[in-house]
Amino acid sequence: MSMPEQGHPSDEQRHKPAFRPVPFPRVELRFGHPARDYQPAEWVTVEYSISGLDGERLRAFERSILWYTEGKGEEDMGVHFFERFAAPVAMAGAVPEGTFAVQLPASPSSYEGVIVKIRWCVRLRVFFESGRDHVSEHVFVVGRVPPSIPP
Repeated sequence: MSMPEQGHPSDEQRHKPAFRPVPFPRVELRFGHPARDYQPAEWVTVEYSISGLDGERLRAFERSILWYTEGKGEEDMGVHFFERFAAPVAMAGAVPEGTFAVQLPASPSSYEGVIVKIRWCVRLRVFFESGRDHVSEHVFVVGRVPPSIPP
């Protein structure tokens, strides 16, 4: 077995695929209220566009509105709106751009507590045929509960 000459790549090096980092999609999202501030029972209107898919084939796409808690203890989450597109025809109408509107519930309101926080967000999730996925979350405020003041 001969050794490759110095300065020349071996067969293994010549046939090894070059490392190519997988790009993440870029998500732009615009709320109907630019300040992202809503009242309970108000309608949230969202426009979004997704770029940087680089020709990757999509398996599914989800868009949702949910709330979640942060802080001490167990974290909680509630999904208020959820839509999944898996058929190519349906995805073509939702990706790479779309608009949707959802009426918010009466509660819970956003809350900035010392021990726990309640956050609302729009979540967009893209699933690729390769098995990877990308999640983009965009936080907004619901209600006017004053923040908690530490003792």
